[in-house]
Amino acid sequence: MQARNTSQNHFSSVLSWLYRCFDAVATWVTQLSWWKFFLFAILTLTAGAILQEELFSRPAEEEARAERSQDKRSDAAILIDESGIHFNPRSRPKSGASSVPPEAPEAPDAPDAPETPATPAVPAPATTPSATVYPNGDSVHIALPPQITEELSNAIEVAVEDAAEQKVSRYHKQASTWFMNFVLLFVLALFGTKALVGGKKRAEAESQVANAAAEREAMQRQLSETKMQMMQAQVEPHFLFNTLASVEHLIQVDPPRASAMQRSLIQYLRAVLPQMRDNAVVTGLGREVDMVTAYLALLKMRMEERLTVVMQIPDGLRSAAFPPMMLQSMVENAIKHGLECKPEGGTLKIQAEVVDSKLRVTVTDDGVGFGVVPSDGTGLGLQTIRDRLKLLHGEQAGLHIAANSPSGVIAMIEVPYQLSK
Repeated sequence: MQARNTSQNHFSSVLSWLYRCFDAVATWVTQLSWWKFFLFAILTLTAGAILQEELFSRPAEEEARAERSQDKRSDAAILIDESGIHFNPRSRPKSGASSVPPEAPEAPDAPDAPETPATPAVPAPATTPSATVYPNGDSVHIALPPQITEELSNAIEVAVEDAAEQKVSRYHKQASTWFMNFVLLFVLALFGTKALVGGKKRAEAESQVANAAAEREAMQRQLSETKMQMMQAQVEPHFLFNTLASVEHLIQVDPPRASAMQRSLIQYLRAVLPQMRDNAVVTGLGREVDMVTAYLALLKMRMEERLTVVMQIPDGLRSAAFPPMMLQSMVENAIKHGLECKPEGGTLKIQAEVVDSKLRVTVTDDGVGFGVVPSDGTGLGLQTIRDRLKLLHGEQAGLHIAANSPSGVIAMIEVPYQLSK
């Protein structure tokens, strides 16, 4: 049982390793463009052809040996093939060859000679093969002349060499064919992987890139929201200290006015404190307007006649969705960098309208404008507004800063018009 589990673990490890290799190769092939892939295929086939020539070509020594073997076979008097043994002597022996003497000219008539008895002919020496069968009948001995024996030995040697040479040549040819087929199959497998698996790999890569971008965007959004929450929870100390000091001073010289400023401060804190506890990324425009109204009431008590506020917010737009604390940031910039530093003060106008399915909120002042106080709409507060709008609505929202005529600045926020929850 333990041995079976061990073999299964090894098999699973091998399969896992093969899958990782295939996944790595598929990922690499997918990342290549088509022209790079075709260039790689051409280089691979060229390298395969070079290796085939170097590994499986017959060396010069083997070619020379094959030529010598062929010459030797052509010179052989005895040829051994599938049909048997063929004896083709290069020069026929003269001994033992039957020669017919030329006929002698007929002699003139002569008296008949007495007939002499015929002498038996002496047999010529044996020059043909002879077979000897041993009495037991198990073996046969064929006696051959020395010349035939030598030719037969050479023929057998050549036949053995020729068979070995043909076998080696056949193996070389088969190995060469297998090697080139393997290279072709490898290139075709890469082509099929790129064509079939490429779409899936590209989709996975795009998904990973999209997930990474989403994670980065989420982190940036969290960072922006954290900054926003800090901004929502922050009440400017100097503003509070100056307001409390003004209340204390008015209590001594003008108690009714001090009481009015105290009520405005309480109203402002009531409007701001819920924003400090609420982490919502979108709120209602009416809520933002109420908070800004309380803020401007306190400022008007400090600036008195130097500040004139014009509020044009239709009641139907108070329920429109609007990011928190953006309107107050625009009002603070207009007061601090435009009207407060102008001796005679000026007018602050806030209006809201719907244009092309977008809620447009505009803050206009006729203060000192650009250049007098270092603020051209690229400060930390306005840049934070731009970043938050981009995270919330992408390209559908934006902050636009322009110069007012004859003086001052126009700041406008556009967001998609929708009702707050």
